[in-house]
Amino acid sequence: MRFIFKTDYDQDIRLAKHEGARFWYSALVVALLLAPWVLPEYWLAQLTFVLIYSIAGLGLMLLAGFTGLFSLGHAAFLGVGAYTEAVLTNAGVPFPIAIVGAASLSAAVGWVVGLPALRVRGIYLGMATLAFGFIVEEGLARWDSVTGGNSGLQVKAPSISGWALSTATEFYALCLLITILATLGVLNLLRSPTGRAFVAIRDSEVSAQSMGIHLAHYKTLSFALSAALAGIAGALYAHKLQFISPDQFSILQSIDLLLMIVIGGLGSVHGAFLGATFLIAMPQVIAILKDYLPASIGQAPGLQSVIYGAVLVSFVLFEPMGLHGRWLKVRTYLQSFPFYRKGMFKRQKSFQKSDRLR
Repeated sequence: MRFIFKTDYDQDIRLAKHEGARFWYSALVVALLLAPWVLPEYWLAQLTFVLIYSIAGLGLMLLAGFTGLFSLGHAAFLGVGAYTEAVLTNAGVPFPIAIVGAASLSAAVGWVVGLPALRVRGIYLGMATLAFGFIVEEGLARWDSVTGGNSGLQVKAPSISGWALSTATEFYALCLLITILATLGVLNLLRSPTGRAFVAIRDSEVSAQSMGIHLAHYKTLSFALSAALAGIAGALYAHKLQFISPDQFSILQSIDLLLMIVIGGLGSVHGAFLGATFLIAMPQVIAILKDYLPASIGQAPGLQSVIYGAVLVSFVLFEPMGLHGRWLKVRTYLQSFPFYRKGMFKRQKSFQKSDRLR
């Protein structure tokens, strides 16, 4: 079992808390760097999608997991970033400028959408973001002169200083670099006063306001940063598919993103990556299992949706902390064996606000 003895205040804000963490994170980065030479092209493409969805998951995790704001229309920010990137790239704008433009416009839209969060919360905020998602999807479908409408829009390969990243390996390396930068940015943000303000708002808005935290500023800032990350993911998503249409950013995409962070583990940066891996790997697993199921079940329409729903309900009932929470329990068991106590992770009773006032 590992014991960490802290002798310096700087140890509390280090990204890697001990040597073991540095070793495993370094090994993961090395494995990701070697992936293009080890994996076939198909699986490299799936890994690229994992990286893209991880960036979107980091944004939604920042909003829902760390600030406690509910969003059911997050795919709209993906759409804004994707179409902004497509229009700018097709106009000959270099990739670095185009992706900054996509992130900036998505952040501006997110700031505007965050304004209702100042007056509504919970399911009502979810309804407001859901309405926003419908508005964006319909707007993309109707603005034919720019977006191509329902016919869709072709997207050119990203270009940096005249160098077109046209191969799968080059684009994977670009996605990996942006994912690492986004992850480091989110981790450093959470260690800053801004990140601590987000967490304080999530835990109790009244307590946060009593400590001098400006709720309006930090809520809209959380929406803007979350939308900016979603816009970056949308830009990479557009380049990966090379063709986008409004139906790709529907309510179903928003539900997939929400499902991703819930199963990955709310309130955890690791959960965004675990959830993205689950979201991309689950269809592949279902496709493999179909061959071993009876034809009446394997060929039934809606099988994937049924399995997704069953998995989500199972996690909500038996593992609310998601995949990351389950890993924490397994790790604790291995570290404390044979002194592991069965009731170590027993759920505590959660009181409603009305119960606290009695």
